[in-house]
Amino acid sequence: MANLKAEIEKVRAEKKNSTMGAIAKSNGPLKDIRKPPNTKMRRVLKGHFGKVYAMNWAPDSQQLVSASQDGKLIVWNALTTNKVQAIPLRSSWVMTCAFEQSKGNLIACGGLDNVCSIYNIQQQVSNGRATKELVAHDGYLSCCRFVDEGHIVTASGDSSCIYWDVNSGEVLKTFSDHTADVMSLSISPSNNNIFVSGSVDTTAKIWDLRNGKCVQTHIGHEADINSVAFFPDGNAFGTGSDDSSCRLFDMRSYGEVNKFASDKITCGITSIAFSKSGRLLFGGYDDFNTYAWDTLADSNQCAFSLPQPHENRVSCLGVNGNGDALCTGSWDTNLKVRFHVKKCLSNHGIVFLPQVISFVLQTEKDLGVTMLRMEDIHRWISFFLIRAFWKHNLCP
Repeated sequence: MANLKAEIEKVRAEKKNSTMGAIAKSNGPLKDIRKPPNTKMRRVLKGHFGKVYAMNWAPDSQQLVSASQDGKLIVWNALTTNKVQAIPLRSSWVMTCAFEQSKGNLIACGGLDNVCSIYNIQQQVSNGRATKELVAHDGYLSCCRFVDEGHIVTASGDSSCIYWDVNSGEVLKTFSDHTADVMSLSISPSNNNIFVSGSVDTTAKIWDLRNGKCVQTHIGHEADINSVAFFPDGNAFGTGSDDSSCRLFDMRSYGEVNKFASDKITCGITSIAFSKSGRLLFGGYDDFNTYAWDTLADSNQCAFSLPQPHENRVSCLGVNGNGDALCTGSWDTNLKVRFHVKKCLSNHGIVFLPQVISFVLQTEKDLGVTMLRMEDIHRWISFFLIRAFWKHNLCP
């Protein structure tokens, strides 16, 4: 067995004949990432009274759910900062939460109670009573993600992952190849029969829900893997670890294709997420910062760090489905939402020059005015922009 492993590693090493940066630049220079980026902190979600441990975006890219050790799940409108719903939990030791991504009616959470609790937010939730409780794990629940409205996968400190039928509460399959606590999982965006898990045993494993087996095991980290996330195309995935590095693994080449670390960053990574294009990998760190890495570069230095960091450990982060907002949660009890300005403007009804001119011309016709002066048009443009920025609170 040892000889076989040595031969496999030798073949892998022979195939690593280039770097990500060299390959990316082989077709010409890469477009630089803007520094500082056009991503600014626009909202602070305040309302939790304990450490925020987890968050997850709703499928509408506007609402999100957060879990805190104050014993509450809060559903937020990230644009208005309003609390849409607050769900009291029977156990305050919650570690994970997830939105169902097809209709957005269900929310799941779990933690040190070893139970995955499912809530239907379209129904009145009172006294922490869950719609369904999934009980089978022998250890704490570290992560949960919906496959669809009727199925969910959970990861646990008992070294296993479980695939559940939400409606019946039945265990469909158990995945138990890890040798230590499983800390995170992610469902493939291109094939929901595939998911990846990261563990304290320093490995990341690819699983197939159809046969219940591990189909790939990826090694390389030197400490606990705390977070995993699929690349947007579903062919690769990223990991974040206590060894102060993030790594990019490609399932087609069955190996690590990039590593993101810096001598200046010595703390662990708690959570990761990709931008919608996959060009950026965001990582939440124990030093209160969120760093972004260029996935196409030979990264020994982060592309940039997000301004206005948290006042305590960044425990969770996520990019919404539209790709125009990043939310980070922290032990400082707050969540911070950063919107990409151009996307945010276009997505929320803010008019631009062609629409303004069209409105002005229609107004000219309605009022029977033969011609509006240029200063009148400028006045209308200023009025619409100021009104839009004020309404959406987008001014820096």
